[in-house]
Amino acid sequence: MANKTEVKDLLDAGVHFGHLTRKWNPNMAPYIYMERNGIHILNLYKTAAKLEEANEALKKIAASGRKILFVATKKQAKDIVAEKAGNANMPYITERWPGGMLTNFVTIRKAVKKMASIDRMKQDGTFNTLSKKERLQVDRLRAKLEKNLGSISDMSRLPGALFIVDTTREHIAVKEAQKLNIPIFAMVDTNSDPREIDYVIPSNDDASKSIDKIMTSVSEAVIEGLAERKSGKEDDVPKAAKAAPDTKKEEAKAVAVEAAATKEEE
Repeated sequence: MANKTEVKDLLDAGVHFGHLTRKWNPNMAPYIYMERNGIHILNLYKTAAKLEEANEALKKIAASGRKILFVATKKQAKDIVAEKAGNANMPYITERWPGGMLTNFVTIRKAVKKMASIDRMKQDGTFNTLSKKERLQVDRLRAKLEKNLGSISDMSRLPGALFIVDTTREHIAVKEAQKLNIPIFAMVDTNSDPREIDYVIPSNDDASKSIDKIMTSVSEAVIEGLAERKSGKEDDVPKAAKAAPDTKKEEAKAVAVEAAATKEEE
């Protein structure tokens, strides 16, 4: 469990403030400490413990090389999430959730490829052969795709986990992840249902200071996991160097064939 200093940090950030008591979800009762002036107050010791548990799991997922998709479309969260997820080199959705983002991932990938296709047109000069009206239409399409999907352009397969801010607002993302058995990590306020979430972090999901505090902790855990993965790869280099020349050629050939097959599938 986190120590008192960490709990104090959560307190200073206002992580403990829940919603009005009349808006509560009874399933959040185990995480609620008390009621004050008609507002539920969260138990920060439980929040600290759950945050530590979530961080350990996220660290392992990042260390395994899988992506964690961060989702937050509410105004006070989107900039914070974009910054923290970007620092951890993870994909994020901060505009409208594209329906079928997970359950119809193939179609989403086609849209991302369309964006890459437009970029190639501009590089090889094909774009300049279009009429002024066509260029304008293509530019508008590119801007729209960039706004909605730009942050996931490097995500070539389904994420290993989702991290959500406000599960009530992002209920479609929750349902899609559940359908595909993708683990869900989330900041869950007193008005949300924790039963739908694999790793619940009971916290104020409305205040920017609270969101920033939780996201900072989570992104640091992800970055730590990535560092462990990088360190592990470096440790494996001497072992690979000892392989016989013929073996290395065979391995390289196998990797090339696999890469080509993956490219064809995409």
